[in-house]
Amino acid sequence: MTEPTLGYEAARDELADVVRKLEAGGLSLEDSLALWERGEALAKICESHLAGARQRVETALAVVEEDVAEG
Repeated sequence: MTEPTLGYEAARDELADVVRKLEAGGLSLEDSLALWERGEALAKICESHLAGARQRVETALAVVEEDVAEG
């Protein structure tokens, strides 16, 4: 269950909140598993955003390197 419209910062912040809740403990096994699954989904959203940003940077650098090579 991913949310494609969830931005990187929102996903990152929610993921940090999930981690805090899991680290605090005191949750039932079912609640812990649900939070873990949500954390996994949020991590994938973050990874997707970062991969897209990485691709944009690599594309921009390739253009700059091409311009420099052409002189």
